[in-house]
Amino acid sequence: MSELVTGEAVALELRPAKLPSRALAVVLDLVVALVAYILVTVALVASTSGLDSAARTALSIATFVLVLVGGPIAVETLSHGRSPGKLACGLRVVRDDGGPIRFRHALVRGAVGVIEILGTFGCVACIASLVSERGRRLGDVFAGTLVVRERVPSGSADSVPPPPLWLVGRFSELDLSTVPDGLWLAIRQYLTRMHQLDPQVGWAMSARLASDLAACTGTPAPHGIPPAAYLSAVVQERQEREKRRMYTGPGGAGAAEVPPGTLSVPGGPVPSHARSQPQEQEPRVPEEQEQPASYGDPSDGTATGFAPPV
Repeated sequence: MSELVTGEAVALELRPAKLPSRALAVVLDLVVALVAYILVTVALVASTSGLDSAARTALSIATFVLVLVGGPIAVETLSHGRSPGKLACGLRVVRDDGGPIRFRHALVRGAVGVIEILGTFGCVACIASLVSERGRRLGDVFAGTLVVRERVPSGSADSVPPPPLWLVGRFSELDLSTVPDGLWLAIRQYLTRMHQLDPQVGWAMSARLASDLAACTGTPAPHGIPPAAYLSAVVQERQEREKRRMYTGPGGAGAAEVPPGTLSVPGGPVPSHARSQPQEQEPRVPEEQEQPASYGDPSDGTATGFAPPV
């Protein structure tokens, strides 16, 4: 991942394109440009058969410059950095601040690309891309651009695991307005990566985050609940509140689509009045028995997180 800072001081995490994908995109672009150049050349030869050799030479040079040099520049400018090859490989050219490129960026990249790609058969571009930390060639360095990946495999996207069903709706009365965004981000990063941490380190981290969250809300964490489960349940409660606020909107618009008393869980919508029914109908289970088996103490080497319910 590469961190870019926009003009509004917002940090963007982008995935720079690697050399194999960039080389494949360049080859596809060259194939398209050569096919267009051959077609235009055949059409010009057929229509200018009565001209002398000097005029034909001038037309051939102009055709080469316009099609092989001006064509890619125009395509990148109009498509905001998505040439046919880059579009097929899921790549895009952006500025150093993450914004879309303009004509001057495409012009510099195309002019330098004639030398480092066409003039040296891509050797200079490959060497520069291998040396650069973000895989940039000389055209990107002079133009202030970067080639990034737009399509990321769905399996690599991190998602927060859902909490156990016995914790759904338990923190509906918790005040979350005083929790800072930095703490939410830290909790989310922990929940998405807790299975990759050492058990003891992960347990200590979850306990510290749970303590900070309880201090911000003014309500201590319930006794006997593992810190990771407490964090996940509170995060889901915040997501549900944001979802209800988005659908309800100002003035109650859209309230019929998502009732305020309905909570979305993996098994389906659960009304708010039914959340406490299992606790009323079933006898109280000791704390050590009501915890799922996926939660463990760090001393026995078990995982600190929890497995999503089947």
